[in-house]
Amino acid sequence: MAKKMTNRQIAALETRRKLLEAAKKLICEKGLVNTSIEEITKACGVSNGTFYTYFKRKEDVVFALSQEMYQGIYEEAQAYDSSFLERLVFYMVNFSGHIERDGLKLCQEWVRNTVDPDLVEAPYNEDKLRMDIDSMKGMIERGVEQGELTADTPVDALANALVDVIYGEMLCWDMSGGAYSFEERTKEFCRLFLPTMICPYIIEK
Repeated sequence: MAKKMTNRQIAALETRRKLLEAAKKLICEKGLVNTSIEEITKACGVSNGTFYTYFKRKEDVVFALSQEMYQGIYEEAQAYDSSFLERLVFYMVNFSGHIERDGLKLCQEWVRNTVDPDLVEAPYNEDKLRMDIDSMKGMIERGVEQGELTADTPVDALANALVDVIYGEMLCWDMSGGAYSFEERTKEFCRLFLPTMICPYIIEK
């Protein structure tokens, strides 16, 4: 049985949530470089020292935002009551859709900080790609376990390939300055190409 959180723990979670929300709003408006820790804490009505209780640097906020968002998308997709292919499309489209709705600036900051090894310090930053691959593997493994996919489905290869697609689409969307819809581009891939990759392993019922 899970232990009930104390009032202090609840307050700490609420403060962290407020810091994340304030930072997200400012970064989406101004970009990370032009956003200061003082601006974030001022928007929350807390001291700069409070910020450092939860984060080492402002770059860590970007990773924390992405980590929480993607975990929620994964859990929602796994709970989606549908066929394997529909669950996978649901996951991929929601993944790209959430990124697009959060805004180009936030996505560009995340990409910039992820690909620069000098900015990657926290363990979850280094593991972001691995987390996304593992989530994709989890989607496919569930299909195998439930008898929707054949036992010889190349789980690792498919997971890596599909994450490559999403990350590649995300980078191209960033580089285009948001000239088109990232979510619609993912829908197009899922409609035209995903069935060709997945259908050879689907068990017809």
